[in-house]
Formats: sequence, structure tokens, C-alpha cells
Amino acid sequence: MILVTGANGHLGRGIVEHLSDRMGPAQIIAASREPGALSPPDGVAVRRADFADPACLPDAFAGIERIQIVSVDKLGEEARRLHRNAITAASDAGVERIFYTSHAGAREGSPFPPADQHAKSEADLKASGTPFTALRHGFYAESCLQMIGEDLKRGELRVPEDGPVCWTARDDLARADAALLAGEATFDGATPPLTASRAWTMSEIAELASQITGREIRHTVVSDAEWKAAKVAAGVPEHYAEMLLGTFRASRRGDFSTVDPTLETLVGRKPTPLREVLAAALTPAPPTDQK
Repeated sequence: MILVTGANGHLGRGIVEHLSDRMGPAQIIAASREPGALSPPDGVAVRRADFADPACLPDAFAGIERIQIVSVDKLGEEARRLHRNAITAASDAGVERIFYTSHAGAREGSPFPPADQHAKSEADLKASGTPFTALRHGFYAESCLQMIGEDLKRGELRVPEDGPVCWTARDDLARADAALLAGEATFDGATPPLTASRAWTMSEIAELASQITGREIRHTVVSDAEWKAAKVAAGVPEHYAEMLLGTFRASRRGDFSTVDPTLETLVGRKPTPLREVLAAALTPAPPTDQK
């Protein structure tokens, strides 16, 4: 049996759907803190798995051969503690292999806090003694849109100094994870970076968005402090704005610039280009027929 945690999130839901397409639903279990909110494909079983409630995890993980631990949307030591709870429970349950959703930029001491916590959770996986695969996901292209989508729509991309980032479509990564869970390939420890086919700077993204929309979108470099202050003034919590600023700081060091062909091999086609992701977000939908 294969269990996928976080199955009510975008990534987890996609993994379950693609895994069901590959294997059929009978050997798949979708798990969530709120199982009642799940709507997996017909035939996929449902269990409750709340990393903050370790007492529920032995039952959730009973009889599981492979498990995907989808990393939580928390920061710092809280995230590591929740991941450690899941890793410990999976090891105690006799799971044969743990798959963990990590990051292509995972490095201890990274100025991008999630990259640091992923590296530490990978160390916890290694210490568990259970075979594991750390899925080194490229930076989600959807995260790029969350950070700068409104700027692109307004016509001026005001961002700090940056470096190239290999923005990668989340659904491509869900497909790759499903392929690995299904046993179509095996990696012990960390995978190579699972990335799209090229990395982009913010200046290049502004130019690409200009081509897509047919209007000029300027690229303006601002200081770290000015960018963070603007985010906070727009209502972003300060600790979250600082975390987002870490994306630019880490990209300057080249932490997210690596391009690797492994994702293409796993999904069996070229990864979704950033142009396609941006076009879907920036191009107005055609008018509907009201007749």
C-alpha cells in the first residue's frame, strides 16, 4: 500500500490522482489532517494523518509499504518537529521507503528559510535508518506568480537584486513523484534537482511577460528593505515577507539555478515551460457566450 499525506493540498491531490492513473486506486491511501475534506479518485481509501497529533500516526501508517510525506506549510523548528513526528512514526510502522517533499535548493544555513529546514529534515530522514528518497523539487512556478503576479499585471516588476531560478510547474512535480512512488525509478537519498528546462532572472521574466501580454512590463531593481516594507504595507506578515525576501537572497548565490534532465525523464516529456504558466495567469479568459 502507498500512502500520500497532505492529500487535500495542490501537490498531494495531484500525486494521488496521477498515482491512481498509473496503478489504479486499490493500493493508494490519501491522508490528511481533515480526511472529511478529501475527495480522491473513486476507490482510493482515506485516513487521518495529523503530524501535530503523533498518537494518530501509528494507525494512519499501519500496513504501508511506501509513504509520501508532503512537507508542511510551516517554518523553522515547528516544521522540522512535525516532519520528525511523521518520519519517526513511519519508521516505527515498518514502512519500507519514505518519500519526502524537499527542495532543489535545500542547504543548511540557506538565506531562504524553507531550504534550511528541508536540509535539516533530510538529515532527520538519514538518521531514522529507514530507506528514503528526498524529492528535490524545483521552485514551484506557482510560487513565482504568488510573489510577482500582481506586479506583472500592473506593468512594473519591482523586485530586489536576484539570480536565475528554475521555476517548475507543480503538476509536473506531482507526476514525477507519482512515477517514483509507483516504482518506475529509484533514488536512494536525495534525487537530482527535479527542474524545468531553464532558469530565469526577474528581468527575463518581465521581458517574457511583455511578449505574452503585448505591453511593456518594466523591471525595476529596489533594495531589500524597500521591497520588504512594501510587502508589509500591503498586508503580508513581516516574518513571511522576510521569508520571501530570502528567495532573492538565495537566488543571488545561484541556489536555485541548476537545471537537470531528471524531471523530463520521469514525466516522459519536456517539462511545462514558464511561458505556458505565465500565459495562463496573464492572458484574459475569452468572453463566454451569454445566449
